[in-house]
Amino acid sequence: MENPKAADLLQERSLNFSEAPLMARNTKQSEVPQWTWSLKWAAVGSSLGAAVPVGYCTGVMNSPAEIMRSWCNETLIARYNLSLGDSGLELLWSALVSIFLVGGAIGSVVGATMANRFGRRGCFNICGILLATAAVFFYASRPLNSVELLLLGRLLAGLAGGLITAFMPMWHSEISSLSQRSTLSPLCPMGLTLGVVVSQVCSLRSVFGGPDNWHIGLSFYGVLVAACYAPFRWYPESPKWMYVVGGRKDEARRQLQQLRGYPADSAALQAEIDEMELEAASKVEALGLVQVLRDPQYRLPLIIVCAFLGGQQLSGINAIFYYSVSIFRKAGLSIQASQWANLGAGSLNLATSMLGPILLERVNRRPLMLFSTFFCTVFLFLFAMMLYFIESFSWFAMGCIGCIFLYIFFFQFGLGPMPFFIGAELFELAPRPAAMSLGSVVYWICNFIIGMAFPTLQNAFGALVFLPFSVTCLLLFGLTKRYLPETRGREPSEVAPLVASGFNSKVFLSHQAVSQL
Repeated sequence: MENPKAADLLQERSLNFSEAPLMARNTKQSEVPQWTWSLKWAAVGSSLGAAVPVGYCTGVMNSPAEIMRSWCNETLIARYNLSLGDSGLELLWSALVSIFLVGGAIGSVVGATMANRFGRRGCFNICGILLATAAVFFYASRPLNSVELLLLGRLLAGLAGGLITAFMPMWHSEISSLSQRSTLSPLCPMGLTLGVVVSQVCSLRSVFGGPDNWHIGLSFYGVLVAACYAPFRWYPESPKWMYVVGGRKDEARRQLQQLRGYPADSAALQAEIDEMELEAASKVEALGLVQVLRDPQYRLPLIIVCAFLGGQQLSGINAIFYYSVSIFRKAGLSIQASQWANLGAGSLNLATSMLGPILLERVNRRPLMLFSTFFCTVFLFLFAMMLYFIESFSWFAMGCIGCIFLYIFFFQFGLGPMPFFIGAELFELAPRPAAMSLGSVVYWICNFIIGMAFPTLQNAFGALVFLPFSVTCLLLFGLTKRYLPETRGREPSEVAPLVASGFNSKVFLSHQAVSQL
């Protein structure tokens, strides 16, 4: 049965549609959303305090791996008189690495429920507790000679990572205005990338990667967590969650006014409140994961979100970083030079990711994703072929290095940042947490598959193992070309109908409409 209040609001919107251009021009002239301190702090503080530490935990164990393996073996002998062979030690190390990914998958599963129950800021605070506790466990593991604390710390950090990938892009989308959204959208993946680069620096043997201080390297991100979470009361809650889910309408209005910098009698403020009232009247309760999975209108956007997040991991970015040191060695670099070259590749990844806010603000989503996936396909294929025939031509070794750097460069144009926030632009508020939670689960599962299966597949197929990664990028190119609607400059309520008919959806916008974005 149609909600009368929602129907009235829809009718009012239809009657005023012809006045929209004039109202938009007046709003642009007098009531443009401001970059308030509250919005800036929420965006920067949450990215530095949560996304960067998760990225840090992702990459910090690579450099001191041999030292930590030896410590684990010595600790087990000293405490339990248990001597692990090579296979047992390899199994323990695999557990230490993979339990982080398992925690990420678990955190993603509960992410939707927690985001709806505790709010976006509440989820952020829970992540801070998990990350801080994990840092304490990491630091205490070596002095207390406890492998168990190391395992538990990795699990807690993974849980925080799963929550962050599930709720943070959604939080940033909901606290920003439509004109600010493209700038905030890539901050979460940028924070993850920055964290990996910082961990590569901190885990160098000359910094915190030595036998006497690796535990400091593992826990060093705790300083950033403490600094960014100390003023936790200043972080704003999502006004849309407060209004639509929490029913706290007066608080939501005050929070929205603080985020936008509008005066109390602002017409632009009232327009956003009317939008939230329409959504609240239409969909009172947030949808659960099972409801979203059963509803046909969400099928195509769910496939897009899961394919983008899973495909990002299956596109080979982690495998490239895993394999880059040995490639640099084959090109004639020394071990130390290869490690520095690997750090250079990570730095290029970070530097290119910093272009994200600029590009996403000025360029539509579809061309960026098509551009990124096409060139990733090309350079992964060239990399696989050059690596396979690396002994045939002397310059193929340098060609492999060039392909690595070019792949990383083009990866960050679309395939790197876009999967994390596209769900927030395709789904309205009710199904959004469940959809982004499911996408995050797929992301962590594919991350786990690559981490566990890649070394075995590499030994079995050699350089040809990179061809499936190239095929994955090609499939993502086709999915984007055929089914991804343009979302830049449009509210989810405008985008959702474009994909509601599943694979029969007409997602293409007219050239005139796109050019006006």
